[in-house]
This record gives sequence, structure tokens and C-alpha cells, in this order.
Amino acid sequence: MNTKSCWLVKSESSAYSWQDLVRDKRTRWDGVRNFEARNNLRAMKKGDLVLYYHSGEGKEIVGIAKVVRESYPDPTAREGDFSAVDLAPHKSLARAVPLATLKADQACANLAVVRKPRISVVPVAAHELARILELAQTDL
Repeated sequence: MNTKSCWLVKSESSAYSWQDLVRDKRTRWDGVRNFEARNNLRAMKKGDLVLYYHSGEGKEIVGIAKVVRESYPDPTAREGDFSAVDLAPHKSLARAVPLATLKADQACANLAVVRKPRISVVPVAAHELARILELAQTDL
């Protein structure tokens, strides 16, 4: 596995789904108004992997994106100091990985999407990524 960092972003599938990102080929990830999530956006580097999680309906990881543009000022922010990044699809998962599976799997017990379900952008450790890819029956 590479030495790049990995992240997980959450989006309601009805607002902007994985299929939307695949169709669009690139998107600006903006509108994040939580400071912890904003700081995580700012830590992303070009080429980092990003697990795409459908929140709300589905509650599952469905794809892998890559950071194609590092942090810049969020143009949708009317006030405050917020950031955006650009993402592009990398690969759809062979099998979606539901939140219930993550919660039940000991290797994913400390995954931030399990521990901090309200944060929309969270880091993923290398061993967690490896296990998620195993559960998804997907390689990079």
C-alpha cells in the first residue's frame, strides 16, 4: 500500500451520491462547517485516497476518490474561515461496506466514522483502509 494518507467523507446519497461524482468526474468538496472536519480538509494532500460514504440512506462506504486539488478557501462560505478540496473518483467498491459491518468488525472499532458519526470528514488509518478494502473485496 502507498504512503499517502486516507480520509473518509460523508454525503447524503440524495444530495450528492458516488454515482454523481463518477458522472461528473470531479467535484469541489465544499460546505463543510465543522471546524474539525475543516481542519481535516486542510490536511488533505493531492493524491490522498478518500473513502466515499453515503450517510442517511444507505450508511455505507461505496467508493474511493482521490484528492486532485488541495485545500483552498470555500467559495460557498458567506462568513468564517472554511476550506474546500477537489475530488475525483478513483474506483467503485466491488461490495459496499455498511456501517453495521464496520461497527461489528474489531479492526474497524476505532474508525472515526464509528466513534464520531457527526463529523463529515475524518482520517482513516492504513490498517483500517486495508480492512475496508478486504471487506469490500476491492484492491487499489
